[in-house]
Amino acid sequence: MIIAEIIKKAMLVGLGAQEKAKEFVEELVKAGELSKSEASTLVKEWTSKAEESTKEFDKRVKETVANVLEKLSIPTREDMEKLEKKVQALNARLKKLEGGASEE
Repeated sequence: MIIAEIIKKAMLVGLGAQEKAKEFVEELVKAGELSKSEASTLVKEWTSKAEESTKEFDKRVKETVANVLEKLSIPTREDMEKLEKKVQALNARLKKLEGGASEE
């Protein structure tokens, strides 16, 4: 299973938990245990915490993947872009040199 699939499943689980929490709060309102304003505040608070957790989870996954790639010596996209620029610069210099050598 690739990392993107794991992240997607984790986020879907989180969304499912949020829906269950909303249903639970709605039941508390129906039972008279919470007012609608209290329920609204509670749902907003839980949603905010869930979003923070998701962002933190995403950050940790990205850091972990970056660390693994670094340990495995796998170049990043940035590394590849730098190499591409160097190759282009070298090609340009080579063409210049070849052009100058044929003129002599």
